[in-house]
Amino acid sequence: MLARENRLLSADDFRSTMKQGRKVGSDHIVIYLKRDEASPHARFGFVVAKTVGGAVQRNLVKRRLRAMSRQALQTLEIKADVVVRALPGAASLEWSKLQSEFESGFAAAIKKSARA
Repeated sequence: MLARENRLLSADDFRSTMKQGRKVGSDHIVIYLKRDEASPHARFGFVVAKTVGGAVQRNLVKRRLRAMSRQALQTLEIKADVVVRALPGAASLEWSKLQSEFESGFAAAIKKSARA
């Protein structure tokens, strides 16, 4: 579980991050990153729709994405809001494939947001 200060909690936070943030997509996930230097911590949120699968598959994907986000927080040096949206097929991926997509997408989002 992510600590409360590292979670996006309100719908407005999700909405503003997805609207104003930089978007990077891969085959199975889309990452939205909005830098927010006023925030004391980086915050993550997850969107896993029913198109991903049943409740068991959706919860599996959310648990995996939370674990990857916890790892990313340890090395993250920027303050940002991040929304990770899972696409259909994410539940059928192996851990290593999902992790490589997450890491490459997250690095690309950070790089893309630095240019803006």
